[in-house]
Amino acid sequence: MSSPSHSAIGLSFRSYADIGAPDRHDFVQLVLPISGQLLLEIDGRQGKVDTQLGVVIPAHAWHVQHSQVANHSIIVDVDAAAVAHSGWQRLLDGPYTAIGPGARKLMDYLGVMAQQRALTPAIVTGWTPLLLDTLLLGEPQPRSRLGALLARVQAEPGLPWSTASMAHFANLSVSRLHALFREEMDASPHAWLLQQRLGRACDLLAAGDASLAEIALAAGFSEQSALTRAMRDSMDVTPAAYRRACRDKWEKRSTRQ
Repeated sequence: MSSPSHSAIGLSFRSYADIGAPDRHDFVQLVLPISGQLLLEIDGRQGKVDTQLGVVIPAHAWHVQHSQVANHSIIVDVDAAAVAHSGWQRLLDGPYTAIGPGARKLMDYLGVMAQQRALTPAIVTGWTPLLLDTLLLGEPQPRSRLGALLARVQAEPGLPWSTASMAHFANLSVSRLHALFREEMDASPHAWLLQQRLGRACDLLAAGDASLAEIALAAGFSEQSALTRAMRDSMDVTPAAYRRACRDKWEKRSTRQ
């Protein structure tokens, strides 16, 4: 089991939006999403975390994170000396780690303490090794009735999905689909689908030179104007402006390197 020593040197609650400048630091960082999802790049390798999957970022690793959806995460900074403990090493070998029910309860407790302004160093000291031990248990997650559907839509959000077709794919009634989405995703099927399509559109805008109309269709929007409206409503930016911002940031990054 984990050492009772206080390995956390910092703990905060953060949200992320556009891609920022790459960063690295001399401590290990544990990212545990409370809501939403984050796209990451760690030493050139891309990944994604959400409410069921966290990540341990090694010390001195270049990393950058961003999201096109509302998100909130617990960030735990861990003294690099503490990772000599085998538990941290096992997490670093992942580096992605499942957030099981036990870890989720510990995260919920920390959130309550923070809301009540009762989050003291003593609480963090006791909470950190408990969290480590709970993550290492590898608690099995109950199988989601939505698992296959979520994977399918995330792989191809540009298909002509509707609430009815999603329910049919999952072999559920529309009302049951709505109930499960509220329970597991804290969103309606339509809202979740929109976020997947926006995420795909943003990836295409950042990565290639396809026209805005082509990107809109590839991401599942009926036309370019529909994509523009959705991005303005959800992100307060147009597709063209988002593409320019991404290119500017990557050019600055290339210049620094």
